[in-house]
Parts: sequence; structure tokens; C-alpha cells
Amino acid sequence: MPLAIVHSRGLDGLSAPEVAVEVHLAGGLPSVTLVGLPDTEVKEARDRVRAALQNSGFEFPSKRITVNLAPADLPKESGRFDLPIALGILAASGQIPGNALDSYEFAGELSLSGELRPIRGALAMVLAAGNRRRSFVLPGESAREAALASQVQVLVAATLLQVCAHLTGQEALAGCVGDTGEFGDFGAFSEYGDARADHDLSEVRGQTQAKRALEVAAAGAHSLLFAGPPGTGKSMLAMRLPGLLPPMTREAALESAAVLSLAGQFRPENFRRPPYRAPHHTASAAALVGGGGVPRPGEISLAHQGILFLDEIPEFDRRVLEALREPLESGRIHISRAARQAEFPARFQLVAAMNPCPCGYHGDAGGRCRCTPDQVLRYRSKLSGPLLDRIDLQIEVPALPAETLQQAADGESSAIVRARASAARDRQTARQNKPNAHLTTREIDRHCQPDAAGAALLKHAVGRLNLSARAYHRALKVARTIADLAGSGQVRAPHIAEAVQYRRFTKD
Repeated sequence: MPLAIVHSRGLDGLSAPEVAVEVHLAGGLPSVTLVGLPDTEVKEARDRVRAALQNSGFEFPSKRITVNLAPADLPKESGRFDLPIALGILAASGQIPGNALDSYEFAGELSLSGELRPIRGALAMVLAAGNRRRSFVLPGESAREAALASQVQVLVAATLLQVCAHLTGQEALAGCVGDTGEFGDFGAFSEYGDARADHDLSEVRGQTQAKRALEVAAAGAHSLLFAGPPGTGKSMLAMRLPGLLPPMTREAALESAAVLSLAGQFRPENFRRPPYRAPHHTASAAALVGGGGVPRPGEISLAHQGILFLDEIPEFDRRVLEALREPLESGRIHISRAARQAEFPARFQLVAAMNPCPCGYHGDAGGRCRCTPDQVLRYRSKLSGPLLDRIDLQIEVPALPAETLQQAADGESSAIVRARASAARDRQTARQNKPNAHLTTREIDRHCQPDAAGAALLKHAVGRLNLSARAYHRALKVARTIADLAGSGQVRAPHIAEAVQYRRFTKD
């Protein structure tokens, strides 16, 4: 039969639409033609596939070969179509049975020797294939991550020969099990193993208010800004936040893993560990929010369900920072280009650090700061009001006296604080099925209304601090989290007072 159809998947943002690889052999001068909007990587498959077939002991047909990647209006990129193209040529030339291909989907890049190399986006592809009831054949490394989508059988192949042996019934491919089995128990990583022990909160001396703010942020998924002189522990505190976060749900972990897989940065051993991204302040807008001719996820999407830490945030380009405003509200980023559009999830927890002035010593008791009021104002103005409004907790991290630094660390461990944060998060899940930071206006009215004393205090704070409507609602959400940490069903005046105190830095 001169025609064969092999099932595979493309990538369009986080979705993975089905692609039918149609291979037709006809008489005429020997040639290989690829159609269906293939990019350069896909067009180069003709040379990789030719060498892989010949080095695997198969015959490369001396015919006019036409490969169509359908649908024709979906751009195709990367080397993931090497394996289905090779199998289509073998089936069309009668070297393997064509009817055996219908029960599988294939993806994998071929080396010239016929070995299979890993591909990007394997997890997203298998998640999309769940309703097709086909098994998915993938290279070993890609199969390990893809097997986390347990609703699809994933088969592991190391070479083209192994795939052909499976299709001809000579030797079956081994299955890859995601949660348990030969590739390990991914669920065991829900408590982060030894990774959390490397950055324990008990190592931080002093900074009681900052550590309390970390606990509140972990419990309610709130955004956080640390401001203080150099060397006071702002970055050190931020690195402790992942160890305070409640364990990820399987659904959240799969969402995060799928985005990281698109960038080729997912590691199965990190499953259920929230991502922690810390881009340098020279990062461009495209690097932070995503972009490119073929849209790729940026740092805010790679931090989905985790933490995005921006150190020295005033040093970032202002246009880059302003691009964070919409994703902080919506939890998604829509990237539009002339020829392509893509949407990626971006439900990240923003943690930022900054100095109080250009030299870093504004307010120092020793008088080291020589910055003028105008210089201080210009420096702080690099963070616009709308962006600051979206940061729930704004904490000053002062310099510590020598006596505090010389004392032995005696603070609570991350495990103790994490237990309290997890209990508070459980209350939120039971009440509204989401963290407090993600509540809508209607849900705030339903779940975050304070008692009479708390309402009077908040009204007074709004007038004194000139808080916007957004800041008002965010203060209510933080107060709700503080009440959850205290085990209180009602938001009271002490909870409001603490929440308002966390917005004092930028109002001074």
C-alpha cells in the first residue's frame, strides 16, 4: 500500500492538537517532499530519517515520497515528527504492517544511528491524547515525564528498531508508570525530600516581622515585597518560602510540569515541588512574559503554581515590570504575534526585593546615605502605583545589630511553619476551594467581611493611607488569611490591623 497514516501531536501554546502524518509513495525521480507548514527543524527530518532507516537495516525507498502533516494550517516545529515520518515510510513501503499503527501515537527525534532522543512538551502531548484511548510511544526521558498523565499508557522506546519490533509483534515495548514502578514513586516528593532542608527558616536570625510575612504569604498565596538595606537577608528570606508552601495537589503539579515540559526544563524528580524562578534583572519582556516567532512560555509561566522571585526589582526595565500587571490579576498570559497566538497559564506567586534608595542605606542611623529626596523618589517610582497595588505584603527588612547576628539561631523550623500554613490553606480549600489571594470581588464580599470593629479600623486606614479600591480588597484578603492562621472563622480588628501594617512601606 503506497499510503500510510501515523498519528502524532503538535504543540500550539499549551495545547497539543492531533497531527496526522500522511506518507505517500509514488513513481518518479527519488525525492522527499514535506508539506503542511513544516519549519526548518521539521524539513531537516528528511536527512535524519534517511540515515536512521539505512543505519537500522531498513531500505529507504527510491521513490517520490510526499509527507503531509495535517492539518495544513497548523505550524509544525521541532524534531518530534522524525519517528512518525520514519514509521510512515516503512509502512507505505510494506516493511512494517500499516494496520498496526492505528492504536498508537508516536513522537521522537531520531539520531542518524536510529536512536531516539527526547523532545519538548511530551507531558502536554500525552495529556491532550487522553481522550483518544491510544497508547503513546516516546523516547525514554520523555516517557518518564509523560507517564505522570496516568490516564494514557506510555510505552518506552530507545531506538527505531525497538518500535518496529513492537509493531511487528517480535518484542513488546515496556510500559512506563508515572506514580509507582520502575521510574520511582513521584508522590514521595510531595514533602520535597532533602531540598527543603537546604534552606530552613530556622537559619534566619531576627527579622521577626519578615518571617511572619513569609508565613502569611505561604498560607494565602499572597505576593510579597521585601525592602531594606543590602545584606539584611531579603534574598535569604525569599529562598525559604518554597519550604513553607503547602504540598501541591496533583492537578496543580501536572499543570506546572506541563508548562516546564514545553521549555524542556521539567525533571520528573521535581514533580510536586513548586517551581522557583529567579530571572536576572536584565531579562527582557519576552523572557519574562513569553514570546518569540513561535510563542514560548516566559518566566511567569514557568513559575506557574510556584514562585517568581525578582531580586533588585527597581533594576528591571519598567516596561518589563508593567507587563506583570495583567497576569498577576488573571493568572494567564495571552501572547499575540502576526502569525501566531498562544495562551499560557501564569498563576505565580510574586516575591520581590529592593533597596530603599539607590545607595541602599536610606534611613541608616549612621548617616551613610547621601541620596537626595528626589533621588529616593525617582528610585522608588520605578515601581508604578498599579504594580505596587497588586503586591499584598510590603515589608521593611531592617539591618540587624551585631548582638542579634552573634546569637545562635533559635527560630521556628520551616516544618513547623509549613504545618500552620498548610492547616490555614486547608481551611481556605474547604471554604472556597482556592487560596485567599485568588478570591474574586464577589467572593471577598462573601468570605472576608470583618466584624464591626474591624470594618471601622479598615475604614480609618483607607482614609489615612489613601488606599485604592484594589488595595482595600487585597488588605481584606490578607486579613482573611491571618484569621485562617489563627483558626478564626471571623475577620476581626487585630487581623485587619496586621494586614494594614503590611502595606505601610510604600506609604511612608
